[in-house]
Amino acid sequence: MITVPLKRLAIFSAFFCVSLATHAQVLDRKTLSLDAANKIIAGAIAEAKANSWLVDIAVVDEAGHLLSFQRMDGALIGSIEVAIGKARTASLFRRSTKVLEEAAKSRPAIVTLPHGVLLQGGVPVVVNGQ
Repeated sequence: MITVPLKRLAIFSAFFCVSLATHAQVLDRKTLSLDAANKIIAGAIAEAKANSWLVDIAVVDEAGHLLSFQRMDGALIGSIEVAIGKARTASLFRRSTKVLEEAAKSRPAIVTLPHGVLLQGGVPVVVNGQ
């Protein structure tokens, strides 16, 4: 048996939840398409070839999940996870891994960042501030 004050509380709670749901704001976020990720990879491969680098290249979404990956012939197998980690770090922290690597020199605790690969080469993709 529910007492009258509890019934009122239940009705108010239900109304509040419905009201909150109808007034909740939804954010629109842009994300890279596979085509855009592959174009970034193609540009990175062209740059690597121009500099005679053999590299692994990863592009991730804003949550750090892999969208596209390429390993150039002769690139180190050990660099596969490093490339993905650098891309993930740049995306999650919204700054280049070079900036984080430099910051770690004066603030060593930065190396404990979760999912942080603090090696130069990871660059966030930013479009219209996102």
